[in-house]
Amino acid sequence: MDLQSVASDARRARIGAGLSLRAVGEATGIDHTQIWHFERGSGRLGVVDIAAIGAIVGLDVRLRAYPAGDAIRDAGQVRLLERLRARLHPSLRWSTEVPLPIEGDLRAWDAMIRDTDWHLPVEAETALDDIQATERRLTLKQRDGGADHMILLVADTRRNRRALEAAPGAFTNLPLRTREILAALGAGSHPGGSGIVIL
Repeated sequence: MDLQSVASDARRARIGAGLSLRAVGEATGIDHTQIWHFERGSGRLGVVDIAAIGAIVGLDVRLRAYPAGDAIRDAGQVRLLERLRARLHPSLRWSTEVPLPIEGDLRAWDAMIRDTDWHLPVEAETALDDIQATERRLTLKQRDGGADHMILLVADTRRNRRALEAAPGAFTNLPLRTREILAALGAGSHPGGSGIVIL
């Protein structure tokens, strides 16, 4: 739909500028029949070609990416989640890819730990590349998901430990640490708050 919108805009701008398909083709080096198909939504041009057409007809074509749900978990995240699941008391229930309770929202918790009267969402991170971005994402997810408490599960790597040590003011809303969280979950209890587990 975005591509069709750009194509329609390009066609209107070309006609408004009094340019023929051949003129745009000669200026861009793109065959005019390809441009004709593109303007009608039946052709496929690369981003560079579309930007070139836009420049000739007076349009600034930009490409942007917007958040739209969570990334697919990789094998490392699956193994990390399994390490936490193995530490839970047998009475606790475990599920993965639990959607946020908002219609149309594509985000999901990586995992959910449940007992009869409480639940605790889990987000798994194998690599903490951008602490601030991770913190913002988790804060929004916790707010939108209506979660009182949550666990940030981090892979135990030298890189991640250095990242956490370099940002001592980060994740202030996750005060509990690995030992106390695992002790509570291993006993089948809620840890009593939010925190970070390094496994």
